[in-house]
Amino acid sequence: MQPRWLLSHARGYIELGLLKEAAAELAQLPPESIDSDEALTLRMEIFRAQSRWIELRVTAGELTRRQPANADAWITFAYATRRAESLHAAEVILREAELRHPREPTIQFNLGCYACQRGDLAEARRRVDAAIALEPHFKIAAQTDPDLTALRTAGNSSSDCPSAG
Repeated sequence: MQPRWLLSHARGYIELGLLKEAAAELAQLPPESIDSDEALTLRMEIFRAQSRWIELRVTAGELTRRQPANADAWITFAYATRRAESLHAAEVILREAELRHPREPTIQFNLGCYACQRGDLAEARRRVDAAIALEPHFKIAAQTDPDLTALRTAGNSSSDCPSAG
Protein backbone atom coordinates (compact mmCIF):
# COMPACT_ATOMS: atom_id res chain seq x y z
CA MET A 1 0.00 0.00 0.00
CA GLN A 2 1.23 3.51 -0.78
CA PRO A 3 2.66 5.57 2.10
CA ARG A 4 0.12 8.36 1.61
CA TRP A 5 -2.72 5.87 2.12
CA LEU A 6 -1.11 4.37 5.22
CA LEU A 7 -0.59 7.84 6.67
CA SER A 8 -4.18 8.78 5.84
CA HIS A 9 -5.49 5.61 7.46
CA ALA A 10 -3.34 6.23 10.55
CA ARG A 11 -4.66 9.79 10.80
CA GLY A 12 -8.23 8.52 10.56
CA TYR A 13 -7.67 5.91 13.25
CA ILE A 14 -6.18 8.56 15.54
CA GLU A 15 -9.23 10.76 15.02
CA LEU A 16 -11.41 7.81 16.02
CA GLY A 17 -9.27 7.08 19.08
CA LEU A 18 -8.13 3.75 17.65
CA LEU A 19 -4.49 4.13 18.58
CA LYS A 20 -3.40 0.50 18.15
CA GLU A 21 -4.80 0.49 14.65
CA ALA A 22 -3.08 3.79 13.87
CA ALA A 23 0.24 2.44 15.10
CA ALA A 24 -0.26 -0.69 12.99
CA GLU A 25 -0.73 1.45 9.88
CA LEU A 26 2.45 3.41 10.63
CA ALA A 27 4.35 0.15 11.16
CA GLN A 28 3.54 -0.83 7.56
CA LEU A 29 5.28 2.21 6.11
CA PRO A 30 8.23 1.43 3.84
CA PRO A 31 11.69 2.24 5.23
CA GLU A 32 11.97 5.49 3.26
CA SER A 33 8.73 6.81 4.81
CA ILE A 34 8.83 5.41 8.32
CA ASP A 35 10.56 8.48 9.76
CA SER A 36 8.97 11.12 7.55
CA ASP A 37 7.87 14.31 9.25
CA GLU A 38 4.22 13.33 8.81
CA ALA A 39 4.83 9.90 10.35
CA LEU A 40 6.63 11.54 13.29
CA THR A 41 3.72 13.94 13.78
CA LEU A 42 1.24 11.08 13.83
CA ARG A 43 3.41 9.11 16.25
CA MET A 44 3.49 12.16 18.52
CA GLU A 45 -0.31 12.16 18.60
CA ILE A 46 -0.37 8.47 19.47
CA PHE A 47 2.28 8.80 22.19
CA ARG A 48 0.52 11.81 23.72
CA ALA A 49 -2.82 10.02 23.84
CA GLN A 50 -1.11 7.02 25.46
CA SER A 51 0.83 9.18 27.97
CA ARG A 52 4.07 7.69 26.66
CA TRP A 53 6.14 10.69 27.70
CA ILE A 54 9.62 9.37 26.95
CA GLU A 55 8.72 8.30 23.42
CA LEU A 56 6.83 11.55 22.90
CA ARG A 57 9.83 13.55 24.10
CA VAL A 58 12.20 11.77 21.71
CA THR A 59 9.83 12.07 18.75
CA ALA A 60 8.96 15.72 19.36
CA GLY A 61 12.64 16.53 19.89
CA GLU A 62 13.47 15.04 16.52
CA LEU A 63 10.67 17.01 14.87
CA THR A 64 11.93 20.29 16.40
CA ARG A 65 15.38 19.56 14.97
CA ARG A 66 13.89 18.97 11.55
CA GLN A 67 11.29 21.73 11.68
CA PRO A 68 12.46 24.51 13.99
CA ALA A 69 9.70 26.74 12.58
CA ASN A 70 7.04 24.32 13.88
CA ALA A 71 5.92 25.90 17.16
CA ASP A 72 3.61 22.97 17.97
CA ALA A 73 6.56 20.58 17.91
CA TRP A 74 8.42 22.76 20.44
CA ILE A 75 5.36 22.93 22.68
CA THR A 76 4.92 19.17 22.55
CA PHE A 77 8.65 18.64 23.16
CA ALA A 78 8.46 20.76 26.31
CA TYR A 79 5.18 19.15 27.45
CA ALA A 80 6.64 15.65 27.19
CA THR A 81 9.93 16.73 28.76
CA ARG A 82 8.12 18.12 31.78
CA ARG A 83 6.45 14.77 32.32
CA ALA A 84 9.43 12.56 31.43
CA GLU A 85 12.18 14.61 33.03
CA SER A 86 11.48 17.86 34.87
CA LEU A 87 9.83 21.24 34.78
CA HIS A 88 13.26 22.89 34.59
CA ALA A 89 14.24 20.90 31.48
CA ALA A 90 10.90 21.76 29.86
CA GLU A 91 11.39 25.44 30.64
CA VAL A 92 14.80 25.41 28.94
CA ILE A 93 13.15 24.04 25.80
CA LEU A 94 10.37 26.65 25.85
CA ARG A 95 12.82 29.50 26.36
CA GLU A 96 14.61 28.39 23.19
CA ALA A 97 11.25 28.05 21.45
CA GLU A 98 10.35 31.57 22.56
CA LEU A 99 13.37 32.95 20.69
CA ARG A 100 12.06 31.35 17.51
CA HIS A 101 8.35 32.02 18.18
CA PRO A 102 8.07 35.14 20.35
CA ARG A 103 4.40 35.69 19.50
CA GLU A 104 3.19 32.13 20.10
CA PRO A 105 0.65 32.42 22.93
CA THR A 106 0.89 28.81 24.08
CA ILE A 107 4.62 29.22 24.68
CA GLN A 108 3.96 32.34 26.75
CA PHE A 109 1.16 30.64 28.68
CA ASN A 110 3.24 27.55 29.44
CA LEU A 111 6.20 29.67 30.52
CA GLY A 112 3.75 31.45 32.84
CA CYS A 113 2.66 28.09 34.26
CA TYR A 114 6.27 27.08 34.81
CA ALA A 115 7.10 30.39 36.50
CA CYS A 116 4.10 29.97 38.78
CA GLN A 117 5.24 26.47 39.71
CA ARG A 118 8.68 27.90 40.54
CA GLY A 119 7.01 30.51 42.75
CA ASP A 120 7.87 33.48 40.53
CA LEU A 121 4.40 35.02 40.47
CA ALA A 122 5.53 38.28 38.86
CA GLU A 123 6.93 36.46 35.85
CA ALA A 124 3.93 34.14 35.80
CA ARG A 125 1.59 37.14 35.69
CA ARG A 126 3.62 38.79 32.92
CA ARG A 127 3.68 35.61 30.82
CA VAL A 128 -0.01 34.81 31.27
CA ASP A 129 -0.94 38.41 30.46
CA ALA A 130 1.20 38.18 27.29
CA ALA A 131 -0.56 34.95 26.27
CA ILE A 132 -3.97 36.54 26.84
CA ALA A 133 -3.00 39.61 24.84
CA LEU A 134 -1.99 37.36 21.94
CA GLU A 135 -4.96 34.99 22.26
CA PRO A 136 -7.88 35.99 24.51
CA HIS A 137 -9.09 32.41 25.08
CA PHE A 138 -6.13 31.94 27.43
CA LYS A 139 -8.00 34.06 29.96
CA ILE A 140 -10.44 31.19 30.42
CA ALA A 141 -7.62 28.64 30.58
CA ALA A 142 -5.85 30.73 33.22
CA GLN A 143 -8.93 30.57 35.43
CA THR A 144 -8.82 26.78 35.64
CA ASP A 145 -5.26 25.62 34.94
CA PRO A 146 -4.00 23.89 38.09
CA ASP A 147 -0.46 25.14 37.45
CA LEU A 148 -1.72 28.68 38.04
CA THR A 149 -3.48 28.11 41.36
CA ALA A 150 -0.92 30.19 43.28
CA LEU A 151 -1.33 33.04 40.82
CA ARG A 152 -5.11 33.03 41.17
CA THR A 153 -4.99 32.92 44.96
CA ALA A 154 -2.29 35.59 45.27
CA GLY A 155 -4.92 38.30 44.94
CA ASN A 156 -3.17 40.08 42.07
CA SER A 157 -5.90 41.07 39.69
CA SER A 158 -6.45 43.40 36.81
CA SER A 159 -9.03 43.43 34.08
CA ASP A 160 -6.80 41.36 31.77
CA CYS A 161 -5.50 38.88 34.33
CA PRO A 162 -6.99 35.64 35.48
CA SER A 163 -8.89 35.78 38.71
CA ALA A 164 -10.20 33.23 41.14
CA GLY A 165 -13.78 34.27 40.57
